[in-house]
Amino acid sequence: MSQQQISLPAKLINGGIAGIVGVTCVFPIDLAKTRLQNQRQGQQVYKNMIDCLVKTVRSEGCFGMYRGAAVNLTLVTPEKAIKLAANDFFRYHLSKDGRGLTVFKEMLAGCSAGMCQVIITTPMEMLKIQLQDAGRLVAQQRKPGIIPCTRLVTTNAVLSRSYNVVPSSIPRAVSATQIARQLLRTEGIQGLYKGLGATLLRDVPFSIVYFPLFAHLNKLGKPSPDETAPFYWSFISGCAAGSTAAVAVNPCDVVKTRLQSLNKGANEDTYTGIVDCFRKILKREGPSAFLKGAGCRAIVMAPLFGIVQVMYFIGVGEFIMSQSPLKLISD
Repeated sequence: MSQQQISLPAKLINGGIAGIVGVTCVFPIDLAKTRLQNQRQGQQVYKNMIDCLVKTVRSEGCFGMYRGAAVNLTLVTPEKAIKLAANDFFRYHLSKDGRGLTVFKEMLAGCSAGMCQVIITTPMEMLKIQLQDAGRLVAQQRKPGIIPCTRLVTTNAVLSRSYNVVPSSIPRAVSATQIARQLLRTEGIQGLYKGLGATLLRDVPFSIVYFPLFAHLNKLGKPSPDETAPFYWSFISGCAAGSTAAVAVNPCDVVKTRLQSLNKGANEDTYTGIVDCFRKILKREGPSAFLKGAGCRAIVMAPLFGIVQVMYFIGVGEFIMSQSPLKLISD
């Protein structure tokens, strides 16, 4: 039991470090994903991921690709720590009978981990999306053929002041702290948890797919049952499982992104809930709309979870907690 108590903080450290490194590397692609998912038919500003990134750099500079990164980097450590540590916790207790883990138990552990992580994920995503989508709204106003609107449909005063701009201007900087304070003032704590149901709908299935798939792929790389897989195999397994799970739940991610976007451009729909959002997207944009940003999301999740597994293999957390040598050094 003492070993379990020592290893849990180490896992939290591993998850936090992996999250920070991963988010820093892939955040621009995540920004492109959010903007592509929020586009409506007839109002497309970006053709694809590359076009989105190029236009973002041209209009907002290199730092424009990192809009909302601060809130992600701040909250990704507890988010990844909860997700990974909770999965290990539930796997440990579900295998106490000595008979190991069946696929069903692995999926149950992943499901439980996904439910735990939304405590952090929902407000993190809520704030991040507002900041990421700001440039799309301005670019939409600038696009030829779209009548610029001087008043965007909004539900947030801070965002309104930042985004009510003329077509030739750039939105004034607004911080995640300002948005959070305004939401708490006007809607209470539930304001930060707008889209909670959709977040659960995305993250629970993601964890159900990801954790068992990674465990089985990683097992294929083990020289023997008692040995660990090489770090490169863990990285590949993490990438494969992460991208597969990301694409599988992309329709849920589209719904979540739309529901959590407080600001709407001209003639963009508002939604009353998950079912209403799903129905309107299907009716007005067709089934293909649910795959918007799927490629970006796969590219984001692959290295993110590959890095997570490498951190676990290297044992940075264990090194910090116990001063034992890192695996790659000792090998």
